[in-house]
Amino acid sequence: MARDPILLTPGPTPVPPEIREVMSRPIPHHRTPEFQAVLKEVAAGLKRVFRTEQDVLILTSSGTGAMEAAVVNLLSPGETAFVIQGGKFGERWAEICRGYGIRVVPFNSPWGRPLDLNRASEEAAKDPSIRAVFSTLCETSTGVAYDIRGLRQAIGPKPLLVVDAISGLGVDPFEMDGWGVDAAVSGSQKGLMLPPGLAFIALSPRGWEAAERSGSPRYYFDLRLAREAWKEADTPFTPGISLIVGLAESLKRIQAGGLDQVLELNRRNAEAVRQAVKGLGLELYTDPSCASNGVTSVKVPAGIDGKELLKRLRKEEGIVLAGGQGKELAGKVFRIATMGAIGPEEIRAGLAALEKVLVQMGWKAPALK
Repeated sequence: MARDPILLTPGPTPVPPEIREVMSRPIPHHRTPEFQAVLKEVAAGLKRVFRTEQDVLILTSSGTGAMEAAVVNLLSPGETAFVIQGGKFGERWAEICRGYGIRVVPFNSPWGRPLDLNRASEEAAKDPSIRAVFSTLCETSTGVAYDIRGLRQAIGPKPLLVVDAISGLGVDPFEMDGWGVDAAVSGSQKGLMLPPGLAFIALSPRGWEAAERSGSPRYYFDLRLAREAWKEADTPFTPGISLIVGLAESLKRIQAGGLDQVLELNRRNAEAVRQAVKGLGLELYTDPSCASNGVTSVKVPAGIDGKELLKRLRKEEGIVLAGGQGKELAGKVFRIATMGAIGPEEIRAGLAALEKVLVQMGWKAPALK
């Protein structure tokens, strides 16, 4: 019998057997005390992972839904957003803002490189109309982890700080309250080890003040409705019941190991991948000084078809890596994830298969020259 594919992608990530098992149980009704008890449990667990005292609301959507919710609840048409663009998902913030009539001041950060905080501060200071600054924690398309605490210090206390922590939550260090973040969003299929389908968002007290003022159109993503229902351990619309049951199990797993220990394990696994990649004679795409714990971007060697490499790994070896995104990186890099339930055994299998397929495609590793 063929083995299941090994996912080494930064979403979706592997779902552990114990989480799959609880999601397969008979489904509870979502307007019952039984399910309300689950919601109360995950409410406490999500606060610990976000490291916030604020409510973390659950949306049944992909992480992009939470990004959209952040935009429409915090800003009104005609207001100004300063957007850190150092990859595809920073660009997504800008696209969502423009879709709702928000004026975007883009800050183009070199892909794969650290955020220049001094330059960001200087550029943001030029426009006093800026109401909010949008950034990613982990820019998944490049593997960069941005210095969010430094960004808050650089831009000062006035603008709202909004962070896409979809790939970074539970993977890279993140302190919503301690770092002065006003809105943080995440998703289920990364460090939380679930299938796609849930998104999460938390607002600071300043964020909630902005949500009361916002003139953007909203209905399903009106966080005021979600907050009111959350007071009664409920949701305004039908939630992803089985996914939330799985979330409770995932949060138990993280709590049992300790979040700091989970972050350290991710860091060690990522460092092991980078050392192994360099040992194979391959070149890292991302500057090591800003590399995420969750995903490593590697340049496709000269003479190798990057898309064919990933296809062969998947079809012949059962190893699924992620390719490059957008015109900048498609076919030029591949990405190896070290988040969620991905461990040393999966990583070793992936690296061995990678070397094997590269050699089959005519690549000459340094040791074979």
